Amino acid sequence: MAVKTVKLNNGYEIPVVGLGCWMGKPGKVGENEEAKRMVIDALKAGYTHLDTASLYGNEEAAGAAIRESGVPREKIFVTTKLSGPYHGRVAEGAAKSLELLDIGYIDLFLMHWPQAKDPVTNESLKFDESPTFNETWAEMEKLLEGGKIRSIGVSNFSVKNFEILLPSVKIVPAVNQVESHPYLPQNELTEYCTKKGIHLTAYCPLGQYNSPILKEPSVLKIAEKYKKSAGQVLLSWSIQRGNWSVVPKSSNPTRMAQNLDIFTLTGEEQQLISNLHKEEGKYKSLCIYGGGGVQNGVIHGWTMAEMGWDRSAFP
Repeated sequence: MAVKTVKLNNGYEIPVVGLGCWMGKPGKVGENEEAKRMVIDALKAGYTHLDTASLYGNEEAAGAAIRESGVPREKIFVTTKLSGPYHGRVAEGAAKSLELLDIGYIDLFLMHWPQAKDPVTNESLKFDESPTFNETWAEMEKLLEGGKIRSIGVSNFSVKNFEILLPSVKIVPAVNQVESHPYLPQNELTEYCTKKGIHLTAYCPLGQYNSPILKEPSVLKIAEKYKKSAGQVLLSWSIQRGNWSVVPKSSNPTRMAQNLDIFTLTGEEQQLISNLHKEEGKYKSLCIYGGGGVQNGVIHGWTMAEMGWDRSAFP
């Protein structure tokens, strides 16, 4: 099954459906056979976009799966991410990811979070403490000169923090990867990034762990009409919004294949799902964030105001 691609602001193309390679907990380098098996199954199913991260410890497993798959490297789009302790050592962080993946080059290298972390204590630095995300981005721009990193972008950035970042950049981020689904559609961010030429990728596009959006009566009714799964309906909704791709996580080969089968909703069906977040109690995050998650309006050491995130979506 051929996966549709869309063009980024630098001319490279990103598949609209990818596999989120997060296994629910960080893996250990050299001991992540579960992630390797998942990637092998995904490549067999026809996936051409793999979303990995240094923080998740899955780069080595993903790289091994790619090398063993027989799929030509140029047919696969690989995303990975710079972790907080490397914000002050960007070139070193990129080199480590390249070594662990061992696939020649990285298609998309993202700043995983705007927060830098102390490389010794792993504690988040204060919002305005160096290296700031502007300083980290300036170092990321230099990575493109070596040819081993093709595109750079960010993750978990808000309109507020883009307004701080963009005035100083030489290269506009190609992608911003954020949580998004019908309960948290990120409408303001969608409009902003579209105007700036920044593509959006949704993580947790189906929610996580017994997700309520998979049980929404309107979603189930649409799924029954088309003889599709609720997940297929929701992923199709995300992509049909325009300027979005998705990286759902699944280790189940059947669901993997289903998630690639994107179809077109009617305008009425699209709008019905788009309005779900307006119903009482449904405008909220469905992602369980690691490292303590969101506690008392703070995530990874920064307040919601510093993140530029809407506190009301995190009850």
